[in-house]
Amino acid sequence: MARFAVILPAAGQSSRFRGREKKPFAVLDGRPVWLRTAELFVTRDDVCQTLLVVAPEDRELFTSRYAANIAFLNIQLVDGGRERFDSVANALGKLSADAEFVAVHDAVRPCVTSVLIDTVFGQAVKHGAAVLAVPVQDTLKRSGDGQRVEATVSRKGLWLAQTPQVFRRDLLEKAYADRARHGDVTDDAQLVEAAGQSVRLVTGSATNIKITTSEDLMLAEAILRSRPQPKAARPIHPFADEEMWR
Repeated sequence: MARFAVILPAAGQSSRFRGREKKPFAVLDGRPVWLRTAELFVTRDDVCQTLLVVAPEDRELFTSRYAANIAFLNIQLVDGGRERFDSVANALGKLSADAEFVAVHDAVRPCVTSVLIDTVFGQAVKHGAAVLAVPVQDTLKRSGDGQRVEATVSRKGLWLAQTPQVFRRDLLEKAYADRARHGDVTDDAQLVEAAGQSVRLVTGSATNIKITTSEDLMLAEAILRSRPQPKAARPIHPFADEEMWR
């Protein structure tokens, strides 16, 4: 069985969220967003390491508030950098020797399903690199000033990238070692593409949303509540209400 390390970037400034706290700390149906996301990976037999990247200024708050969760789930905290790519690079420097593949997944994307994770992990093992994505469905308009339409852009062949984005470890490490050469890059897959590696598209889901605004938080809660609730033998977080498990 292939072994995966999972990097969960959570070091952003949440400037568009406009909540009382940053997005990873926001409560989603009773638990913080980052925890709901981490739980999707820490219980998997093929995940050997989970690294949560937080802003250095948030580390003290994070450890004081979530120390029990971090210990219980065996999550490794990593200091974030100035940009997202710096944060992922810091996490790559902490990888376990056991990790053959690396999955990078937004800590504020808590609605991805186990089936999608299974599929993108499997395709990465088969092809070396794979990302979840969905085909563009809406009509695309280009505007220079944000008010007038300059052109209607064909959506044929266009996909919206999601996460997890999963790579053979050596491919991602090599791409990051050369990242300064590639200029304006917006996701990890683009770095790997620039290094000459083909990346496999895996059809994701419109419900695999990234929480960016407070409205997204409400939508994520609706998505999670609409899904059938599996029966678990015990909770995987240490502060669950005992009564609900009797």
